[in-house]
Amino acid sequence: MTAFQLASRLAADTEVIAHWPLSEVLLMNDRQYPWLILVPRREGVLELYELSREDRLQWLEESTRLGRWLMDEFGGDKLNIAALGNQVSQLHIHHIVRYRDDPAWPGPVWGKLPAEPYSHSQLVAVQERLKPLKNLF
Repeated sequence: MTAFQLASRLAADTEVIAHWPLSEVLLMNDRQYPWLILVPRREGVLELYELSREDRLQWLEESTRLGRWLMDEFGGDKLNIAALGNQVSQLHIHHIVRYRDDPAWPGPVWGKLPAEPYSHSQLVAVQERLKPLKNLF
């Protein structure tokens, strides 16, 4: 069996925040939105239905806890959860807190505006804010 490896594009565009029982929790490097990504550590899995039943149930629990925590912490108007995979085929599920006044509202965030990377100090601050995620499981 091949060891899990994060897709190179995800590795380049994100920061690792936590390691949960099934998934890597990643922060998207775009300061315009609170945007985290769950990546199940299962090599070769492209679609959610390819996970085992146990892994799907674990993913649902992780997604639910992440979504609730994000909305409690960031107080958004809506939580977008999506698994597109058109540019990165490795299964990864976006969790994006949306606000009625965010730059892409009410449309999807993809293709609306270029990403605005965090500055070093902003990244340090958001990583500190996200620290409780390390202990959510």
